[in-house]
Parts: sequence; structure tokens; C-alpha cells
Amino acid sequence: MRIIVVSDTHRRFREFYDIIQKHRQEAALFIHLGDGQREVDDMLELFPDLNLCCVRGNCDYGSILPEVEVVSAGDERILCTHGHNLFVKSTLEPLKKLALQNSCRIALYGHSHKSDTHYEDGIYFMNPGSPCQPRGCKPSYGIIDITPQGIMPFIVEL
Repeated sequence: MRIIVVSDTHRRFREFYDIIQKHRQEAALFIHLGDGQREVDDMLELFPDLNLCCVRGNCDYGSILPEVEVVSAGDERILCTHGHNLFVKSTLEPLKKLALQNSCRIALYGHSHKSDTHYEDGIYFMNPGSPCQPRGCKPSYGIIDITPQGIMPFIVEL
């Protein structure tokens, strides 16, 4: 199962559209981690059958989307959040605690616009960065492959 993870598109339609077009046939799920609800709405209008999950970011003004969502992908539980209310720019401890409380082996977050993926205390952490407004790194998004052999997260630089 392939999952495409994007965050922080900030009203930049083209970059998100290109990622979806590139992976639409192979991905089982797309996840947007906030600050891009307008683009998510546009994609769902263009592709109504797209399996797309989204959470609210700090710049998604007036949004009724949840700030945190737990998504099931096969046998795995994935914690999805933008992360601004969990202080992800300074520490991942609140995110890790929330993932453990929700029995999630994958924790996804955005907000910092800096890509990262690592494994710690039984949890795969991923920040896909931003495909259009990176900070201190290249434009990027994430891919997670869930296979019988295990979980394989990686960052794709644009």
C-alpha cells in the first residue's frame, strides 16, 4: 500500500496537482497535513473518487476540519496532524505521546516546512516538508509504503 503525504501548500494549486497526477494510479491514500484546505477542496472537486484525508493547519482559517485524525491503512494506524498545537517546531514529545496513546506506529506532521523522517521508540515520524515553500531544505513531499516486510517512509525532493 502506497500513501502520499503532503503539507503546507498554502494556496499553491499547481504543485499539489502535479503530485496527485504523478501518483494517482498507484497510491491508495493521499494525506494533506494542513495549510492547504483550499487546494484539497479543489482536488476533491476535480477527482471526486480520490481517497484524500486532510487535517486543519494554523492557516486554514474558518476550517471545520479536525486538528488531529487517526487514519487506518491496512493494519496500521496513522496519526495525522499539522502540529502547530503540539509545538512540533521545538519538540516531538507531545506528538510521540499522542501517537502512543492512539496506538499509532506512524506519526505525520507538518507546520515547519522542513522535511524529516526518522524512527524512534517504535514510531515512524514524518514531516513531508512543503512542495512550494520549503524552509532550509528542498521542496518535497513524502511517500510511505506499507508492505508485508514493513513500513518504508521516504522523502521525495522536487
